[in-house]
Amino acid sequence: MAYTTIDDPSEYFHIQLYTGNSNDDRDITNDANAGDFKPDWLWIKERTSTSSHQLVDSNRGARYAALSDSTNAEDDDQNRVQAFNTDGFQVGSASTVNENSQTYVAWQWKANGGSASASGSESGLNAAYSRQTNSTAGFSIITYTGLGTSGSGSSPVVPHGLGAKPDMLWIKNRSSNSTDWALWWNAENSAATNVFQGFDTGAHGGSGGAAHFGDVAPDATNVSLGATPGSGDTASNRTNTDGDNYVMYAFKSIRGYSQFGAYTGNGNANGTFINLGFKPQFIIIKRVDDTGSFFVCDSVRDTNSLGGPNTQGGAQSQHQQLFAEATDAEGTYNSTAGDFLSNGYRLRSTNASTNANGGDYVYMAFAKHPFVSSEGVPVHAE
Repeated sequence: MAYTTIDDPSEYFHIQLYTGNSNDDRDITNDANAGDFKPDWLWIKERTSTSSHQLVDSNRGARYAALSDSTNAEDDDQNRVQAFNTDGFQVGSASTVNENSQTYVAWQWKANGGSASASGSESGLNAAYSRQTNSTAGFSIITYTGLGTSGSGSSPVVPHGLGAKPDMLWIKNRSSNSTDWALWWNAENSAATNVFQGFDTGAHGGSGGAAHFGDVAPDATNVSLGATPGSGDTASNRTNTDGDNYVMYAFKSIRGYSQFGAYTGNGNANGTFINLGFKPQFIIIKRVDDTGSFFVCDSVRDTNSLGGPNTQGGAQSQHQQLFAEATDAEGTYNSTAGDFLSNGYRLRSTNASTNANGGDYVYMAFAKHPFVSSEGVPVHAE
């Protein structure tokens, strides 16, 4: 069996840095490290100032953003992202994506080029949906309308199109304010099995969060939807309010390209090693048995971590970190550092947010390049 099915991750994922100039109708052209793809999911964050994370996709349309740091309904702004281009994207004059002299990062994923792979009308327990799927990259963007009904053996479902059980789901109510995200990790074989989480700093919801998914785990075909809040959740329903519109991002791990899982911290400065089977360029880490932020790190912004543009490495590797649940500007942190290595990610800190002894964590990671190519040859690219 081939070690990986994706020899060039840049065909499906890219990180672009740029500086704002406040000009309308501005094309952001991806640099030479990008593959030849039109992005379908953009996640943009202003680095130098306080600003919300802008999550925009081609299913909903460029002008509509969900905010990972907010429980608000999706935001409509025609001056934010204006188009998905074949070599990048276009932004307007909105300060959240193009304020003069401010710096930004844009994480980009490819789905199906903006064209629906499948769609369906409401029928019985089948919710109305539209979906674009990139099965090669293990990624689907799904928009659907809630049905509001659920119960034992009668939960509404949405087909995710991945062909295997998802490893991670992110769902946001587009219509309702004061409704948090519903995040799910298939973190099996760990103490953090089936993690249910909002974009917040709290510990995960455990079995109580399963109500958001009708108390039924996603399978190889469908995601089940709940109708009642989880234990301790005072917000309105996160996945299935009758008539409300939702967006779902569904992922499954692709060997040599992406991985979604869990690890246990060891509390050591020569910390836990996450064996990914590829050199990562993007990773998110969240502690789930206790409080902790969603740490968002990448090797393009990082100038000091091993594997970054200006490699220094060692036990004091630094990260230019952002927090998915917060509007904070980017900061440099030694206390939660780690190294981007050829076959995985090494924690370089004793900080409880990423490496407490016995702490439970979940992560998502995307590759710069696989450790071994589809032909079984070790990859030595930087």
